[in-house]
Amino acid sequence: MDLTLSENQYNLVYNSFSFVIAAMGAALIFFLLVRNRVAPRHRMALTLSTLVVAIALYHYVRIFNSWSDAFSFVGGEFVQNGTPFNEGYRYVDWLLTVPLLLAELVVVLKLSKGKTRSLLVRLTIAATAMILLGWPGEVADPDSTARTVWGVLSTIPFLYILYVLFVELGRSLGRQSGRVRTLVDGLRYIILATWGVYPLAYMAPSLIDDEATAEVVRQVGYSVADVLAKPLFGLLVLAIALAKSREDGYVEAGDTADGLEAEVDRVPDDASELADA
Repeated sequence: MDLTLSENQYNLVYNSFSFVIAAMGAALIFFLLVRNRVAPRHRMALTLSTLVVAIALYHYVRIFNSWSDAFSFVGGEFVQNGTPFNEGYRYVDWLLTVPLLLAELVVVLKLSKGKTRSLLVRLTIAATAMILLGWPGEVADPDSTARTVWGVLSTIPFLYILYVLFVELGRSLGRQSGRVRTLVDGLRYIILATWGVYPLAYMAPSLIDDEATAEVVRQVGYSVADVLAKPLFGLLVLAIALAKSREDGYVEAGDTADGLEAEVDRVPDDASELADA
């Protein structure tokens, strides 16, 4: 695909990538700074949130550089110069971060070991299948049957993920507090809303006749969805972890006179939590 973009079109994509890098970097620093405000038994979820934005930060730097290298400014327009724009960075990012995003939600709820393990295995398999099935369609011709077929196939595990989150996970929320249930509902609807942006961006080349406009819509759509699905999702996971920490009576060391005692009485660290899961 040899694209010619106006200066505004090129800069819109360029600036959207820059915005994502800033958002992921800010979220990474924030999650690291607030880590100690969460009780140790709930920190694994925050560790996963931190890992998600760190992985996304790295890949968006690569995406940003690849976009810059793929175009040259000629005669007032940005023209592809023969260096391919590497769309694979985005799918590698999703392949790593989407299963971790789902794991954040499961781990922070502290369900039984058997239920946690079952949900993690099934959601990870479904998320991986969703991404792998989407890739062949992404690189197919916009008007080809292959793009539509692979898009439909990728939707099947997505629908299964929604079923698990809204039906199966919903049955496991009875022992959670009202505050936590409200936050979990928010997380599930964020997944529904933000993940709904991805198929719209995926379909843009097939729905929009102008090739340049379709590419801009696709890249900006994916970028906006990634910000909503990663930093924002992580903030809600943090809110759940903080709520559960307060319910457990956790007080960060130094906050009160009892802080030192709270620090001493902490339960095992993240490594132990991962082993238990």
